[in-house]
Amino acid sequence: MAQDLQELAAHLELKRPDDVIETRIAHDELTVTVATSRIVDFVEFLRNDATCRFTTLVDITAVDYPERVQRFDVVYHFLSMQQNARIRVRLHVREDEMVPSITSVHPSANWFEREVFDMFGIIFSDHPDLRRILTDYGFRGFPLRKDFPTTGYTEVRYDEALKRVVYEPVKLTQEYRQFDFMSPWEGAQYILPGDEKQGAK
Repeated sequence: MAQDLQELAAHLELKRPDDVIETRIAHDELTVTVATSRIVDFVEFLRNDATCRFTTLVDITAVDYPERVQRFDVVYHFLSMQQNARIRVRLHVREDEMVPSITSVHPSANWFEREVFDMFGIIFSDHPDLRRILTDYGFRGFPLRKDFPTTGYTEVRYDEALKRVVYEPVKLTQEYRQFDFMSPWEGAQYILPGDEKQGAK
């Protein structure tokens, strides 16, 4: 398996030197880091090349690294049923950078890219219908960014008096709890009254 992945990595580096920034094999998986501007051509090569035949797009997602200049990793997973292989393709993307849409190569990327846009705020250029897919109209922020507050910004509830759904700013009804770490639910280790008798036998 590792030998096959090494051969595939070498093949990609040889055939697509302008696209591939880095290849890495870890935990029996190949990850290829690609230049953002080259993603469409690279994905098309993965699909059409006889050695690759990665014809199935499994998923597109992203990872947020707020401390980095290139804040996001956009991650694509592909499957080759002909070669019985999987590959992960990764892009390093700045917050203000647009990623070319791969819907022209894989139409199924449409909803995946919309989800990444909705959750992370990453814009895909040339996407046929880039709008939110999971959150509501007028939703503020991007929920999977690490700087998004866990409480969100807006509360949605049904108002019985108005007989409709209302949107209100989040108001916390209590202060955040102050943990004293004296509860087993917090995972603390301490001696309960009577435990000292256990060692006295």
